[in-house]
Amino acid sequence: MKGLRTTAPLLLAALLVPACSGLAPSYQRPPAPVAAQFPQAPQAPAGAAVAAADLAWADFFANDARLRRLIEAALQNNRDLRVALLNVEQAREQLRVRQADLWPTVGAGLSATRTATPGGNSTRVYSAGLQVSAYELDLFGRLRSLDDAAAAQVLASDEARKAAQISLVATLANAWLALLADDAALQVTRQTLATREDTRRLTELRLQYGAVSRLDLRQVDSLLEAARVALAQQQRQRALDRNVLELLLGQPLPADWLPEEGSVSALPELPDVPVGLPSEVLTRRPDVRQAEALLVAANANIGAARAALFPRITLTASAGSVSSELSGLFAAGSWGFGLAPALLQTIFDAGRNQANVRSAERAREIAVAQYERALQSAFREVADALAGRSTLDDQRRAQAAQVDAERERLSLVELRQRSGAASTLELLDAQRSLFAARLALVQVQAAQAQNGVALYRALGGGWSEAAAGR
Repeated sequence: MKGLRTTAPLLLAALLVPACSGLAPSYQRPPAPVAAQFPQAPQAPAGAAVAAADLAWADFFANDARLRRLIEAALQNNRDLRVALLNVEQAREQLRVRQADLWPTVGAGLSATRTATPGGNSTRVYSAGLQVSAYELDLFGRLRSLDDAAAAQVLASDEARKAAQISLVATLANAWLALLADDAALQVTRQTLATREDTRRLTELRLQYGAVSRLDLRQVDSLLEAARVALAQQQRQRALDRNVLELLLGQPLPADWLPEEGSVSALPELPDVPVGLPSEVLTRRPDVRQAEALLVAANANIGAARAALFPRITLTASAGSVSSELSGLFAAGSWGFGLAPALLQTIFDAGRNQANVRSAERAREIAVAQYERALQSAFREVADALAGRSTLDDQRRAQAAQVDAERERLSLVELRQRSGAASTLELLDAQRSLFAARLALVQVQAAQAQNGVALYRALGGGWSEAAAGR
């Protein structure tokens, strides 16, 4: 009872302190340092389409079953995604550690002490019971602030996992589109190579009859070898793009999952997604949410640093049995209870605690800048994708028209050359122009499809709990 009487005034004073209110600054989301509207963003009617963040990747790529199968396998086997998931689990365990600090640690012990005196006498003391060691009363919210910071870290890790999945889905889709473009380019090159081989045979035959010069034959040979060079380059690029797919997939790529080399698959048609306002779109992106969660954690750490400036009160308590004889350890009258509060106030620490407060405040300022940078980067990604959407379709149509014009030009030159009105040089120039135009059309078609994926990703699309299987 004496211990309780001594402790009562201290506990009463502690209760009068605004406990658990915390010393962290009140959190306010910084204003977005971006324009109010995206450039080149069409105004879509409300409810016209599903927002990108609400459109699961399986629905966005609904027109390509092979790509969906690749994405499903990557979500299960990709190592970067696995690391992101483990980071979430680690952050959750760290949160449990911080939450455990809010509760006393209770231990059970059994001890025996023997004390000898100069006269040869000795005394023995046996004790057994429960003990709470240095339990901190969180009067100024230090532990609570650390708990809040750990909780924000969990949210940041979880948003990082979502961002990792979005990145994986988009990267895999772009790699797949690049592979389809490789196949289309290979088909164009093989057709061109066959045409130039025919031209070479005809030119050699005409050389034998004196209809052309040896210079014409060497020009044909040069274009023929240029086509072979392009074929080797494109075969190498296809192999590299396949290696990228295997890395993203996280496992060897089954042969039947890909189109056969030489076959051509049409690029999948991707749905159009509405853009909306930056404030509505960007704050739904996981990477922006991750940056904000880290800002919340930095804000909470200021409260923990400020609380360290105030006294720290700890309680040590024990309850159990004490006896000079082992046989009497649990006898009647051997039970007791002890409570030992302690108050520690730092008097001199060479400015350590104040420096910790300033360091925490600078960390919050850094987190604010990183959050604003995440918003600006997200805004630019959407703006870049919108710029592509507004121009690539026009470019594709113009490029297709150029291919038609070059194809007709080649037909006319071939007619004129057979009648002797056109030279071999004109024929070779027409063949070269058609080849370049057809390859350019393949490239702009792939760029247009990849830009659609980029816009979907920039708007926060690509995340789905059900599809992730987590």
